[in-house]
Amino acid sequence: MQLSKRLDLFGDEVFAYFNQKRRELESEGRRVFDLSVGTPDFATPDYIKRALVDSAADDANWKYSLHDKDELLQAVCDYYQRRYGVLGITPGMVMSCAGTQEGMQYVCAAIADPGDVALIPDPCYPVFRASTLLAGATPHYYPLTEDHYFLPHVADIPDDVADRAKYMIVSLPANPVGSVGTPKVYSEIIAFAKAHDIVVIHDNAYSDVVFDGPRGGSFLDYPGALDVGVEFLSLSKSFDVTGVRLSFVVGHPDIVAATRKLRGQVDFGKFFVEQDVAIACLTGSLDGVERQRLAYQERRDALCDGLEALGWQRPNCHGTLFVWAKLPHGRRDSAAFAMELMEKSGVIVTPGVSFGPHGEGYVRFALVMDVERIREAVAAIGEAGL
Repeated sequence: MQLSKRLDLFGDEVFAYFNQKRRELESEGRRVFDLSVGTPDFATPDYIKRALVDSAADDANWKYSLHDKDELLQAVCDYYQRRYGVLGITPGMVMSCAGTQEGMQYVCAAIADPGDVALIPDPCYPVFRASTLLAGATPHYYPLTEDHYFLPHVADIPDDVADRAKYMIVSLPANPVGSVGTPKVYSEIIAFAKAHDIVVIHDNAYSDVVFDGPRGGSFLDYPGALDVGVEFLSLSKSFDVTGVRLSFVVGHPDIVAATRKLRGQVDFGKFFVEQDVAIACLTGSLDGVERQRLAYQERRDALCDGLEALGWQRPNCHGTLFVWAKLPHGRRDSAAFAMELMEKSGVIVTPGVSFGPHGEGYVRFALVMDVERIREAVAAIGEAGL
């Protein structure tokens, strides 16, 4: 049996590998601190659970869900005004998807043809590369480096590459590097996209996890953004519903319509019960979201202060659930370091190189344990001499 050559585009999944190693250590009775995957450890709010139970009791919600409910689309529009102050979002500019990971694949395929160029951040969340490859496009990586505060720097993208690019993926606050967008950066990106006729795809998964400054916002709040792109609004991290897969493509109506047309060839839409859960998230109180943000900030401080006290360069983390840490003492091989760290201390992190070539020399920590547990992990790193 010969399978598709498409499978050759992808290597082994790094998170699956480290999860297997974690299970092996635990079976040996070792103390393990798994800071590799960004799955929130906070409880899902009760009002969201009640919405699921109440919706599941309605027999009508168990039919084919061939459309997004009007109430859901309007809830997204209202949320953009209430949460981000963005006016003018209409139901025709919104489409649900089963998480950004799925939605990104649809958007990329709806925009690009085989052979087109796509601008992808490096380091980046691996799905950006995977979605581009599945669309048949060719990635051109723009680096996120310490010199530019781990932010996109469009001035360094060659004009000939930009002229051939179909879309540019931007993710701010950025996984894995923890940088947060600024008005200047967004204005530069929008001007760049207009000058080169590029669609901007903005991943806004972590707008509610921003530290050290103004509250996180939306790409669509910036002048000209709706002319050039779309944004993914994810509810996973803000409302602790990662398993339900609630995300939306929001923005330019032509891009949303094209994505909806393509998606319609693949599935029957989002389960109505899940749609009602999303409505509960979008229309409920945001007080818990703010309390959670402050808790993440305490964790960030505990981890960064602790690593710095061990002699590490202070890591970068102004937002997201992640801390981007440079390897100590001039080390460069992030995969080897992550393996050594796990074996000697029981602390599991993700090697930076798994996010792209510019991730080499770094590791990513996820803020998925409480402050006391994070301090224990730092102590274990110190005791291991790392």
